[in-house]
Amino acid sequence: APSPTGYLHVGGARTALYNWLFARRHRGVFVLRIEDTDVDRSKPELVTAILRSMEWMGLNWDEGPFYQSKRIDRYRQMAAELERRGAAYPCFCTTEELQARRARAEAERRPWKYDGVCRHLPESDRQQRRAEGQPHAMRFRVPESGTTCFEDRVFGPIEVEHRDLEDFVLLRSDGNPTYHLGVVADNLDMRVTHVVRGADHLSNTPKQVLMYKALEAQPPIFAHLPLILGADRQRLSKRHGATSVEAYREQGILPEALGNFLALLGWTPPGGQEIVTREEMVRAF
Repeated sequence: APSPTGYLHVGGARTALYNWLFARRHRGVFVLRIEDTDVDRSKPELVTAILRSMEWMGLNWDEGPFYQSKRIDRYRQMAAELERRGAAYPCFCTTEELQARRARAEAERRPWKYDGVCRHLPESDRQQRRAEGQPHAMRFRVPESGTTCFEDRVFGPIEVEHRDLEDFVLLRSDGNPTYHLGVVADNLDMRVTHVVRGADHLSNTPKQVLMYKALEAQPPIFAHLPLILGADRQRLSKRHGATSVEAYREQGILPEALGNFLALLGWTPPGGQEIVTREEMVRAF
């Protein structure tokens, strides 16, 4: 999860299971990473519960757990590298200024995205503001024209116009990294070849692909999984009943049963059998 703000959701458990099956099927390495850079929302007890749920389901990892909160210096180093390459710039806009500009756009019924005020500051102005100690975030410089494309293993080819993307934040003004910066740095350092995650991350991927290109690095292969929905076709949430692995465990559900059920939410093994052992899943996945 980008920030462990709750117990392991069954959607996250299925994503972990598919990653685990894919790694085992191809004799790869299953990496467990705790993306806990949102200090206000992350809680150690929730991380403990996530690890406990993973172990209960038999999703043993080969490397990790790695904690992003312990790699802050590395992320700041990468942000500086992106700035050195001309792919990032400091943004001195305050939260109040951004909120006012967003409110003005909404009042005028204009779609809001960051308007690039600090993108066009003269270098001398940037240096002076930094020398004065003005707080600033670091934003990625999205190309003003063209498109970014990538091939998703589930959804197929995806193409996004750069004009539809804003100059997104890499480092917040408090020096903490955003999700985009953290995962790109980690994926490169940990030599991640495949990223299997929920379809709610599809909109993040073009931004991250741009970052890999700016660093002259090869992006990993992406596979985005359709989300698990309730009977009302809405994303599965607490209002649908038990949605965390811990809740099903407390109800007496066996880990083999839950794993079997989740595996078949979006994947059908050859022959269409409904009861599949973990070994059979690995061979067929």
